[in-house]
Amino acid sequence: MTIGRHHAINYVELTVTDLAAAKRFYSAAFDWHFNDYGPQYSGIQGAADTDAEVGGLALGDGVRSGGPLVLLFSEDLDASVAAVTAAGGRIVNGPYAFPGGRRFHFADPSGNELGVWSER
Repeated sequence: MTIGRHHAINYVELTVTDLAAAKRFYSAAFDWHFNDYGPQYSGIQGAADTDAEVGGLALGDGVRSGGPLVLLFSEDLDASVAAVTAAGGRIVNGPYAFPGGRRFHFADPSGNELGVWSER
């Protein structure tokens, strides 16, 4: 059985200061679903079309600085900007053009910074 692709990101864990708020945000912004493992951890199952766990939300006292920048792909970058904003996220950079397309960075309600990119 293959667990993942060789040298590919397999799991991303985000520390959050409010687990319920983080779940509401990522569900509203990206249609992510969660598998709860108790009051301090939820596995990220990604979009509704998959039950594969790709990461987790871990409850903590604060967000660690200098963590990895996680990039998500979007088929419609402008719609993703609107969804992030409507869900309570804060755009911190962009959208801007780069050699592979366009992208933006946002902060979630706990202060984690992530990026979203699109080919157009």
